[in-house]
Amino acid sequence: MDDAAIRALLLATRRVAVVGASDRADRPSDGVFRFLLDRGYAAVPVNPALAGRPVHGVPSVATLADAAPLDMVDIFRRSAEAGAVVEEAIRLGARSVWMQLGVVDEAAAARARAAGIAVVMDRCPAIEWRRLSLPPRIDAAG
Repeated sequence: MDDAAIRALLLATRRVAVVGASDRADRPSDGVFRFLLDRGYAAVPVNPALAGRPVHGVPSVATLADAAPLDMVDIFRRSAEAGAVVEEAIRLGARSVWMQLGVVDEAAAARARAAGIAVVMDRCPAIEWRRLSLPPRIDAAG
């Protein structure tokens, strides 16, 4: 995706499921989850090991289906595991899939695009937000 498309995606998205969210401050997924909350997104941590426990005050859920409805699915999983998450995102009608830094699955990305889902791969929304100097969100998601 080019910069204009990433900008539009980040500004239009309201609800984000963070697959592989962590409650450990030393994990990148924890920092990105906090960043999304601070930007006004309705972010939902998805991690079966944390189900029911809060991450930054938001109850975590066990499955992506438990986080629906979805605008964006942000994937913090190994590349080999991303395809299954993308398939579930397609099934649940997500509007976009964001694979984090180091997460690359071209076949899954092609399936998502064929289903009409926007795909960002091997990038981080927090980094892109800052790089693009996006403005503060006016509305708070909820």
